[in-house]
Amino acid sequence: MNEITGATHMDVVVEFPERLLLATKLERGSFQYQVMLYTLGHFYQQGKISAGYAAQLLNCDKVTFYRLLSENGFSVIDYDETDLEMEAQPLASKT
Repeated sequence: MNEITGATHMDVVVEFPERLLLATKLERGSFQYQVMLYTLGHFYQQGKISAGYAAQLLNCDKVTFYRLLSENGFSVIDYDETDLEMEAQPLASKT
């Protein structure tokens, strides 16, 4: 159990070929961090976890998590198409 959060800790092992680590030219720790960031980013985009929870797992604040998402190609703002179209209509009528 995690003493800080009270959460149960479970290790999940995912094996990657050594040549992938070599191809990325990342150190092992950086590679592990990138895998964690991409996994959390994907779960966040799917709505499976909150930004706050993802930030907690990465030991950063939400603003930093949003910045990391943006820097790594993830969408930070979650608009569905209907909401986006509704907000774009007033702008389109002004042109």
